[in-house]
Amino acid sequence: MIPAFTVLLMITSAIMILLVLLHKGRGGGLSDMFGGGVSSSLGGSSVAERNLDRFTIGVGVIWFACVIALGLLMAYSGN
Repeated sequence: MIPAFTVLLMITSAIMILLVLLHKGRGGGLSDMFGGGVSSSLGGSSVAERNLDRFTIGVGVIWFACVIALGLLMAYSGN
């Protein structure tokens, strides 16, 4: 059971990295340092951006649940 959660954690971690990198910079942070503040936003988020937000939150919830489950399994496994 622990190896399954470990593999799931590695997969969701890689997906989270990719999803966070896909998001558009909002300005005021490190994105300004690398030229992200030069482009102007058109106001409001697009449908694709909202779907990306939802997918990122969903994967984040799975990642968090996997971390908690692994912690509990390791704490109470009796090893």
